[in-house]
Amino acid sequence: MTFRIRRYRWSDLEAVSALHRIGLAQVGLAPGDGVYYDHDLPRIHEIYLSDHGEFLVGLIGGRVIAMGGLRRVDDQVAELCRMRVHPEHQRRGYGTRILTRLEERALELGYRRLRCDTTVNQVAAMALYRRYGWVEVGRREVGGLTVVYFRKDLHPDPDDQEPETSPGVRLTPAIRGGAPDEEPPGAPPR
Repeated sequence: MTFRIRRYRWSDLEAVSALHRIGLAQVGLAPGDGVYYDHDLPRIHEIYLSDHGEFLVGLIGGRVIAMGGLRRVDDQVAELCRMRVHPEHQRRGYGTRILTRLEERALELGYRRLRCDTTVNQVAAMALYRRYGWVEVGRREVGGLTVVYFRKDLHPDPDDQEPETSPGVRLTPAIRGGAPDEEPPGAPPR
């Protein structure tokens, strides 16, 4: 089956929420631990899509198996959020493909820097970020867990004509909704 990436739709909320819970449980995170939160998930359109950001889902056979978002911090900086790949589909490059598309989208939206955080429990996420040029910029204890902060400069030098992106990234037109017969992005729930 083919892996396909598209923009989040209202109808994805249940699958995205479930994938979020599965991904965090896999690394020992749980509600109330000081790191786990999910208040943004029912508000993806407001927090991500309508505020100069992005939220993508990766599908196989119509099933959401990966996701990731960009949340606006300010005019120059966006935060990479909600990077998840279902455990049954990990180690196949799907997280890399979501990351690359989000980096492309950040450039299209005019961001110069990305930031993200993860925990030391999320070893695969830390390895992915490092492999694609993200730099660790700090650590902090939160609720008994060590949160690791990363950053990536997309335009390291204002005079540089070629933005730094993950290997294999090529700039493409803005991400749009699916096929014409599919629910358009931003459509209210039915």
